Amino acid sequence: QVQLVESGGGLVQAGGSLRLSCAASGIIFSIAVMDWYRQAPGKQRELVATISSGGRTNYSNSVKGRFAISRDNAKNTMYLQMNSLKPEDTGVYYCNARIGSATATYDYWGQGTQVTVSS
Repeated sequence: QVQLVESGGGLVQAGGSLRLSCAASGIIFSIAVMDWYRQAPGKQRELVATISSGGRTNYSNSVKGRFAISRDNAKNTMYLQMNSLKPEDTGVYYCNARIGSATATYDYWGQGTQVTVSS
């Protein structure tokens, strides 16, 4: 059974920083693209950042220049370094990964970690 577990969320003042982690465990043959999403109260879930297996990254315009996505393939772990945080960054942050087993590839989601930025 494959699981994704996020950690690192919390309460921070505007202008502060947080680092989120997403660790994949279970029987994993390969991990392709990995993403961070977030969902603010009353809003739809939105894509924040993406990283390919080769390290290519993409960011939403709202976080470009402030957030940095990275991954450690040896540890099956992805990170999101969030700097210069703003109140509008508040939400539940979810990781998503496309993980291959011996026979198939599936998308998996973590349970989410709360990030709250106070003004």
